Amino acid sequence: MTENDSIRIIPLAERPSLVSRLYEINDSWPVFTHHEPVAGALLSQVPEEFPQYCVAATDGDRVVARGFSVPFNSELDGREEMPDQGWDRVLVWAFRDRQFGNAPTAASALEISVDVDYLGRGLSYRMLAALRQAAGRQGHDALLAPVRPTAKHVEPRVPMTEYLRRRRDDGLPADPWVRVHVKAGGTVEKVAPASMTVSGSLAQWRQWTGLPFDRDGAVEVPGALTPVHCDTAHDHAVYVEPNVWIRHAIEARTA
Repeated sequence: MTENDSIRIIPLAERPSLVSRLYEINDSWPVFTHHEPVAGALLSQVPEEFPQYCVAATDGDRVVARGFSVPFNSELDGREEMPDQGWDRVLVWAFRDRQFGNAPTAASALEISVDVDYLGRGLSYRMLAALRQAAGRQGHDALLAPVRPTAKHVEPRVPMTEYLRRRRDDGLPADPWVRVHVKAGGTVEKVAPASMTVSGSLAQWRQWTGLPFDRDGAVEVPGALTPVHCDTAHDHAVYVEPNVWIRHAIEARTA
């Protein structure tokens, strides 16, 4: 439960009027992530196209959290349930399958964002549970999630596989967001080594980060899970973000 019992989590299919307000929340995503091309092209369309897979949390008239998931077909040639290109790949597949009428065989979470004023109240657990329930209502027996570990940016040069081996004294993952998923019953399956990619000119990266980007090689950027590769001769820098595939088994049921 949250500290504020007035918080309600609502499937967007039941409250479509909330779709236009989902980005009112003050989230903590790094600025450069807003320039990820797949996200820029498709993410904002998810609530309208897949409302039965999305949820919102409200506190009175205020939207305080959003949660997005999408269905996709993992059984077509060349596909798999948990692709190495993680977040980007399942989002593209979801829209392609919708366009061509491919029946979904899997569901993947994309995002849970909580307003910074509401962090630390257990709302992320409730949002995750709501996304699992939403997928269950659509007949899925699992919700997959390409998870972005929230503390990984503190150690960007540590490989994700090594980072995931770190545990607290109680045996739970050291990373707070991975720990939320595991405590909720999720199982860590594999790393998605190229889940998101952000590329841009050096001028763009300077604008996004305030850093000089004047030397070749790895640049540590606040909020980035791995270093950004800078190439001054070719005037570009590229960030490739790894995520962690986590599977949540759910009891499938129809509405």
